[in-house]
Amino acid sequence: MLCPYCKNEESKVIDSRQSEGGMAIRRRRECEVCQKRFTTYERYEDIHLVVVKKDGRREPFSRAKLLGGLLRACEKRPVPTETLNELALAVEREIWNSDAAEVDSAVIGEKVMEKLFSLDEVAYIRFASVYRQFKDIDRFMQELNRLVSNREQV
Repeated sequence: MLCPYCKNEESKVIDSRQSEGGMAIRRRRECEVCQKRFTTYERYEDIHLVVVKKDGRREPFSRAKLLGGLLRACEKRPVPTETLNELALAVEREIWNSDAAEVDSAVIGEKVMEKLFSLDEVAYIRFASVYRQFKDIDRFMQELNRLVSNREQV
């Protein structure tokens, strides 16, 4: 790390602390030549995950948008908000762990539905009806019948 005063490359770390809610490390350094002190920050590289929508549009991944969909699906259901936060975080982690720079919205939707299925059946149906764009009652009934048959197998 270059000293901002004398441009020497040699410095020693005097103190390190977490900063910005654990998203950065603040380091207090001392130049070995001029003995002046300065602060540096180490942060994650800002990598953006892009979601490819059904119509081909691309937009940045938003956990807030994902959480909004979960909240709507679980409205008036006995599902704690903290559980939904954890579900959204789990889906986000799975996506990041895939090491893909882009992810189809269909992949996100399927991961959410998989987790909602075991969490709350009504929320699952609500989310599925929007995600799968049920056009009529027959498609809705197919999904309900699938849900019932899966429940009977368990």
